[in-house]
Amino acid sequence: MSNTGVIVVSGVIVRDRHGRLLTVRKRATARFMLPGGKPEPSETAADAAARECAEEIGLRVAPDRLRPWGRFRSAAANEDGYALEATLFGYDGVVDDIVPAAEIAEIRWLDVDVRPLPGDLAPLLVDHVIPVLTAADT
Repeated sequence: MSNTGVIVVSGVIVRDRHGRLLTVRKRATARFMLPGGKPEPSETAADAAARECAEEIGLRVAPDRLRPWGRFRSAAANEDGYALEATLFGYDGVVDDIVPAAEIAEIRWLDVDVRPLPGDLAPLLVDHVIPVLTAADT
């Protein structure tokens, strides 16, 4: 977290064979979000995304196998009054054996086309990720 009120993170968009989006909920939080987190000082956004995926859900992927997806700004899900600046990547590989690890309490596969959306999603998902995914699916 920075002293400017902006939290910089990297996240990964992971979908299963049915097109469902992987969401995770960290311990002691209420909202589901993408796997990912804050980069270490020496990491690129892709390095951070790959490391966080390995730590949080056991998905091991080389940073150069992540497809740049975009950079987005939204309200932070778990830190009131902070903004989130997220660099997102897509993972196009086959997803097997996703299990919650590290600080992840729960995983949930979300069908982005089903309405209403659950009320416990992070603003980044609702405002940016899901609209792009549903537009791409049509």
